Formats: sequence, structure tokens, C-alpha cells
Amino acid sequence: MPVITHNGQQLDYIDEGTGDTLVLVHSSVSGNRQWRALVDVLKDNYRVIAPNLFGYGDTTPWSGPARQTLADQAGLILALCAEIAGPIHLVGHSFGGAVAFKTASLLGSRLSTLVLFEPTLFRLLQQDGRLDAFNEAKSLADHVRECAARDDWSAGAAPFADYWLGDGAWAGMPEKRRAAFAAALRPAVHEFDAGIGEIFTVDLCKSLPARIMIMCDAEPRRSVREIVEVLEDACPHWTFSRLAGVGHMAPLTRPDVVNPIIKAFLEAE
Repeated sequence: MPVITHNGQQLDYIDEGTGDTLVLVHSSVSGNRQWRALVDVLKDNYRVIAPNLFGYGDTTPWSGPARQTLADQAGLILALCAEIAGPIHLVGHSFGGAVAFKTASLLGSRLSTLVLFEPTLFRLLQQDGRLDAFNEAKSLADHVRECAARDDWSAGAAPFADYWLGDGAWAGMPEKRRAAFAAALRPAVHEFDAGIGEIFTVDLCKSLPARIMIMCDAEPRRSVREIVEVLEDACPHWTFSRLAGVGHMAPLTRPDVVNPIIKAFLEAE
């Protein structure tokens, strides 16, 4: 994969295909490899770029005393976009959806299309007074941070996996998979700082100058369900797609369902 240097940090990314630029932003505990199937579907018509966020692949891990912000992560995307002429299409999943949303807010008129699958825009919940849903997400973040502070990554990974992969997911994992999942959780501590700390407003959502689609499972976790409800109430002109029984990790586990919908939305311009 190609690598560039941004602010003294290394950033690696997938870069395949030709055409308008489509940037794919991965979820926590994943990496840009999660988009392999979508890259293959779209690379004949788009230049598809899929960066690794801080701490994934060969991208430099987050470091320093300051808490990570979504602007820090968005800076990686913007550094790639600065080297490219023309409009930008963005797709993001989970935490990557929050990063894509932040990036979209900074791209201005260059933003053409935005597709988000279960974006973790947690502060929208607090801004809308949905405190039970907000605290559900914050409690998970606090637990992961506490476990990280005592270097007990398995204890942090168990509820994280069950929350996002489904109840019982951790218990059902083989030991080798558990170890890999716990190791991959390390960047998520900083990602929670970014996601929980970022203030989103409904007015910001309304101001985005692009065609936008929000995708989610038909019965997602409460925090996601209420984020989607806030967005749907505020932006009824957006497209909302609810998919039965696919789960939060559908971009990885059900590309057969998710990818045709993304492709059709992009091509409907």
C-alpha cells in the first residue's frame, strides 16, 4: 500500500481504480482491509482510497498528552484529499462514520456524496437531550478506558465486542481471535476520546451540501438507533436505509447486502 507523511506521521492507504474520488473510512478494531469487497465493486468507476486511521496498519499510532479529536483523524483524510482534484465522495462506518462526518464538514463544496453506516455521533444524543442513550455509550467508553489504564485489554474487549458484534460475541470467539481483538482495541481508547468529546449539532448536519445516506440495522443498539432518529427528524431530505438482521458490522460481514445499496446510491447522482 502507498504511504505518505502528514505532520511528521506516516499514513498508509489503499489507492485503486480511476474516476471520481471515493474515500472509505473504517471502523474501530478493524482497518482499511474491511473495505476490500467494496473496493473491488467500485474501482472500475471510481478512484477508491481507503486510509488506515491512527494505529492501524502502517499508520502512526496516536501519541502525546493531548486527547485525540475527530479533527485529528479528519486531518488524515484531508491530507489525502489535498493531493486530489475534483469532488470527493465519502463512506464511513461506525467510528469511521464519525470521522467521515467531521471530514465532510471541513470539505465544503468539494463534498459530493456522504454515506454513513451506523455513525457514532454520540454527542448528538446529549445535544438532543437523549441522555440515557448517550450514557449507554459513555459507560462503555469509560469501562474500556479503565481497563486500558490497568493494561487489562481482554476485560475491556469483552463488553466492547458484545455491544458492537452482538450479545455473546466474546464468549463465542476462539481464544486466538480474542487475543487479536483485544490487541486491536488499543486505538479505540483514543477514538472514544474523539467520538465522545466532539460536539455535533443538528444545524451542522443540516448545513452539509451533499447527497447523504444513513444506513443501519433495523434494530441497532440504542445509542445508534437514537442517533439515527435525531438525524431523521432534523434532515428528512436525507436517505435512510434500514436493513433487517445485518448487525453493526455489516460492511464487513454482509457486504453482499450493504455494497449494492452503496453502489446504487453513488450511481444515482
